[in-house]
Amino acid sequence: MSMYIDLLKKVLLDLHRVNQNEYVPIRRKKQNLKRNFLLLFNGVLPKNKYQICDVKPYDPEARINGIDWPTYADSMIGLKRMNNIEYCVSKVIEEHVPGDLIETGVWRGGSVIFMAALLRDKQVSDRNVWVADSFEGLPKPNTVKYAADKNDIHYMHPELAISMETVKDNFRKYDLLGDNIKFLKGWFKDTLPYAPIEKLAVLRLDGDMYESTMDGLVNLYSKLSKGGYIIIDDWGVVPGCKQAVLDYRQQHHITAEIIAIDASGVFWKKT
Repeated sequence: MSMYIDLLKKVLLDLHRVNQNEYVPIRRKKQNLKRNFLLLFNGVLPKNKYQICDVKPYDPEARINGIDWPTYADSMIGLKRMNNIEYCVSKVIEEHVPGDLIETGVWRGGSVIFMAALLRDKQVSDRNVWVADSFEGLPKPNTVKYAADKNDIHYMHPELAISMETVKDNFRKYDLLGDNIKFLKGWFKDTLPYAPIEKLAVLRLDGDMYESTMDGLVNLYSKLSKGGYIIIDDWGVVPGCKQAVLDYRQQHHITAEIIAIDASGVFWKKT
């Protein structure tokens, strides 16, 4: 591991802020008079200068395991899943597995930024990194077609809607917005079937929902080269995601061993 890659992982995850609290703007909650009073007071403060926030204790262990939603970090996947990306990308380069790299569902872009950094660090210039996201958050559940997404509330979280320009700016921060970074903007059902991707070596799915996960599997798994890796970010925390993976594997008779990364993520090697 190079010192550059080791440091970059810590910066992308904000692990270098050990023991420093984070500050989260307060949001209205029902039957919380104190919070609503603070929001009312917040409304009279000079805009763009002051904002009332909650203090969020910084927990390095939670950040390592990817079980918090960081205020400042460019990735929320945690160090263990970041290490897994490094392992998968390094192996496909070492073993000359053909294809590009992709993540479906990128949030602030930390994982795909890290993929781009790994390619640069290893002086690989013939692979693209595909950045697939709506850049508008998650869709409302289509329970008629995907019953497993019933009661899914990811679409209600505005903090998951990060614009494409913000993600591009994050690439620029690390001097990694090159010609090999390809953006696919829109709902996966609209973009992935027509994405001009020939082959993939690493396929990382982080769509949370059954529908989003299945869209990634149906449209991209066939493009994953033999010897390549598929990573499922939400296996252990979103039942709909896990069900989509199990359904797809059963339908296509996939028997490759599913390997746990942490309490949330899993991966397997395509054989």
